[in-house]
Amino acid sequence: MIPTPGELDTLREAGKIASNARNWAAETIKPGYLLRDLQQGMETMVREAGALPPFPAQTSRNKVAAHYCSSPSDNTKFEENDLVKIDVGAHIDGLIVDTGVSVDLSHDQRWSGMIGAASDALDAAIAMCAPDVDVEDIGERVHEVIATAGFKPVLNLTGHGLGRFTLHDSPQIPNSRIGLKGSLEAGSIFAIEPFATSGKGYIKDDGKPEVFMLERPPRPSNKIDSEALEAIESWRGLPIARRYFNDLPKKPFERTLKELVKQGVLREYPPLIEVAGHHVGWKEHSIWLGPNGAEVITA
Repeated sequence: MIPTPGELDTLREAGKIASNARNWAAETIKPGYLLRDLQQGMETMVREAGALPPFPAQTSRNKVAAHYCSSPSDNTKFEENDLVKIDVGAHIDGLIVDTGVSVDLSHDQRWSGMIGAASDALDAAIAMCAPDVDVEDIGERVHEVIATAGFKPVLNLTGHGLGRFTLHDSPQIPNSRIGLKGSLEAGSIFAIEPFATSGKGYIKDDGKPEVFMLERPPRPSNKIDSEALEAIESWRGLPIARRYFNDLPKKPFERTLKELVKQGVLREYPPLIEVAGHHVGWKEHSIWLGPNGAEVITA
């Protein structure tokens, strides 16, 4: 996406909102705090600041690299020695920013090296950002920084372009050379997100999904509740969570979700875990590639 000057101002405002929520979560998190409360707290901050979440706020721990989203009744608490990935975004009228940070909840900061590797890789990638730079060159640099620190990049997760009401747009920005085509476009906005691990460097789906995305309209069905469908469609194809719809009758809503998944029109996003069960560190910023170089919208 190439934002107009007015849209860029809106994106900068969304960036401030998302970074404030991210920073609040990183400062607030501690062992014993409910994951659900931290996620909902970030979303409340985003809403109260005049934006909306472009995806459910997530807190993925340890071997879970991404996509851990609490159910409305999730009572899981952060524990001492957790390595937590805090993922949050904001959108204003469909103009999206995406950001996140890792937090080490150990007393001895045992995960600081892994977190630092991801952070240093992000800094190195941002320093490379210029018009027409090949995304694979960025991936090679990310890999180099993470490997030099003694870790592996996660190869099957990537950064991504940001579009209007489109969270994952082109180009994909890899964490290594993996055979992707694409380059950075002057004036565009995108997210870079290096993942570092001591494991094999791949992730897989594992667990119950709590994030969903409506990809196209469903076929008519008496199993679809009209109120539930209208509420889901109001998010205009952005990822959603069950907790967004706590005010709707539960049984018709769950029946609607099940039917939409069965029809193949509602995509499910389960948690993503490192295949060897090793911890993952990560950091993400949204970037605008302006005439003076890379501007970190979510600094």
